[in-house]
Amino acid sequence: MQKFITLVTKILLTILVLLVVLDWGYTTVYLHSSNRGKVEKVFNSKVGNYDVLILGSSRANNHFVPQLFEKKGLKTFNYGMSGAHLFEASLLLKLMAERHYKIKTVILEADLGLCNEKESDAIAAKFLPFIHQSEIIKAHFSKLENFNALYYIPFYRYIDFDALIGFREMYNTATGKPTNILDHLGYHPLGHKPGNMKNDIRALKPIRNKYYEEITQICKANHYNLITVMTPMCSNVKGMDYFEKANKIYPEIHNLENVVQGDHYFSSCGHLNDTGARIFTKIVIERFFKK
Repeated sequence: MQKFITLVTKILLTILVLLVVLDWGYTTVYLHSSNRGKVEKVFNSKVGNYDVLILGSSRANNHFVPQLFEKKGLKTFNYGMSGAHLFEASLLLKLMAERHYKIKTVILEADLGLCNEKESDAIAAKFLPFIHQSEIIKAHFSKLENFNALYYIPFYRYIDFDALIGFREMYNTATGKPTNILDHLGYHPLGHKPGNMKNDIRALKPIRNKYYEEITQICKANHYNLITVMTPMCSNVKGMDYFEKANKIYPEIHNLENVVQGDHYFSSCGHLNDTGARIFTKIVIERFFKK
């Protein structure tokens, strides 16, 4: 019996050591990457300097064309991330502030994201390799139900989110395999072939959102000018009073959901195609950056 217990103990210790080594190896790879995604671009940077910085979900990533700002002499990058919630936008801005980014104006897309305070697994996972290297990331994740497992169990986060930060992504990062995420100054243009041109948002209810309010506080504390907008949707949407309800909670948000007219400017009901995005961006520049 004693021999059996000793054997099991050795096996468990071996597994633990292996997990610690794997955790260290994966994390080391991500700590030396800055060209595959927007999270590591920020985390592994030392400083940034922007006239205009864009945050939000795909409705930021696909709707704001940084090159049009640049033509006006405004250094710009689109940090919108498809699938992101305000949980991730707030955390990314916290990391920028910690790194003393010089930012004149933050444009935040905050519309459908106002209805929840949940994390987006697909985007939140991108921060997890750095959870032991950043008190800001640790604190931001600390209220999640699975925080203890993510933080205290070696290599657990890489197993739990294998499809996002597991072996394949680690290998691609280690070998420097390029992505298109940082192309076009972070903007991702969509094609003109229409997809789903119907949408029903009647079930969505905007709330007083703590992550939106964190963003406003970060901007105030760091003297970033914050412009928050709601971006266009196609004509065939049920529940468009959502935007009015959002404005009742946060009247400072600029409701721009109807400034681009014509479904031929949309790739799907909630996303402008490249032509529509350029029209929308020009409207934003004209409205907020006219000299």
